[in-house]
Amino acid sequence: MAQAGGAAAAAVPAEPAAPPARHGAGVSQRVQSTQPPCVVATKKLMAQKGAEGTLSLAQGIVHWQPPAAALQRAAELVASGDPALSQYGPDEGLPELRQALREKLERENGLTGYDVMVTTGANQAFSNVVLALLDPSDRVALYKPFYFNHLMAISMTGGGDNVAFGPRQPSGHPDLDWLAAELAGPNPPRLVVLTNPCNPTGTLMKPEEVERAAALCAEAGAWLVLDNTYEHFVFGEGRHHCAAGPHVIHIFSFSKAYGMMGWRQGYIAFPEDGTGSLAAQLLKVQDTIPVCPTQISQHVALEAVRQGRQWVTDQVKGLVSNREALVDALSPLGAENVVGGEGAIYLFAKLPEGCEDDNAVVQWLVMKHKVCIIPGSSCGLPGHVRAAFANLKPDLCAEAAARLKAGLTELVRDGMPAVRNYLDEQGAAPWP
Repeated sequence: MAQAGGAAAAAVPAEPAAPPARHGAGVSQRVQSTQPPCVVATKKLMAQKGAEGTLSLAQGIVHWQPPAAALQRAAELVASGDPALSQYGPDEGLPELRQALREKLERENGLTGYDVMVTTGANQAFSNVVLALLDPSDRVALYKPFYFNHLMAISMTGGGDNVAFGPRQPSGHPDLDWLAAELAGPNPPRLVVLTNPCNPTGTLMKPEEVERAAALCAEAGAWLVLDNTYEHFVFGEGRHHCAAGPHVIHIFSFSKAYGMMGWRQGYIAFPEDGTGSLAAQLLKVQDTIPVCPTQISQHVALEAVRQGRQWVTDQVKGLVSNREALVDALSPLGAENVVGGEGAIYLFAKLPEGCEDDNAVVQWLVMKHKVCIIPGSSCGLPGHVRAAFANLKPDLCAEAAARLKAGLTELVRDGMPAVRNYLDEQGAAPWP
């Protein structure tokens, strides 16, 4: 079009093209493809569909609080009005807590030459490690069933399509022959994840198994990340073991042993090679996510550590009756279909043939039998369930176990049609 006076009009730049539509209307594809948090889903299920008094054997928590001395220390600090508590603390954690943890690592875990970074829980510790060690194209070895938050962290950082899922033996222990073959293959994993004692199977690796995994990773030039959240939860004659090496990183938690779930305290134990290179990379992640761990929580953690291991041992001893009650509750499924009880706070069980829809079974247990557990599909293994035995004090745990046993007895007798008929009668939408 010509302007007045006949001069040619300057070309008008075209409107920029709209960006192509993205998955989830602009939401990150990495996060969009990450599985949702199953514990949140079970809480919503109990709130919306569970009758009053529904008991949970779902989330992995303990029924006790931190040591009284630790809580008293928190009260004293708050009462002191010390303004330093409201300031940012050191990114890596309070020096006195880190030193206490170094001494604990050497004394209880046999780890020397390891440094410590305090985190806001073990999940953040694992996320820090994944971000510091992995690029999106790197492969990760993860055993099924897995701890769901491990896969979630890997997926969010872009590695969800590069996970090699390994099998477990009938005992629930990881198949290390599979790992040896993967690490010797043309595209070996850069990082191997093991949880010991295991969430969700409740199994405890033997020291020689841990050492073999560490040796395989060393030979292949792979990182080994050992999640020791349940290090104190060992039953029977077993013994928790930590492997050491310049390629082995450990994750620990205060949540379970010290009843500090809501205080959000964990830590990374990583090999110090004298150059500080790994520490520097972990520090970048730490400063970006929490900046620093909560100061008052660290003081609670420090006082908890000072109580000594015996305090934790006494709490764990009190779980034996709970564990036995859950073993009995799962007995309708057959002993050959249940693993766990060696360590951690879980039992993992296979549902009867034809009952592979574990989500529907969990929904039915909540609605009809007033008890909640975790579906195995959240851990990568449909047709299975995870039951936790530390959530409730013995009297309530016994009641929850009785409800679960009644439900599973009915499931074995009547099968999946009875579950579906009940859910249809209640007008229940598919869950989650």
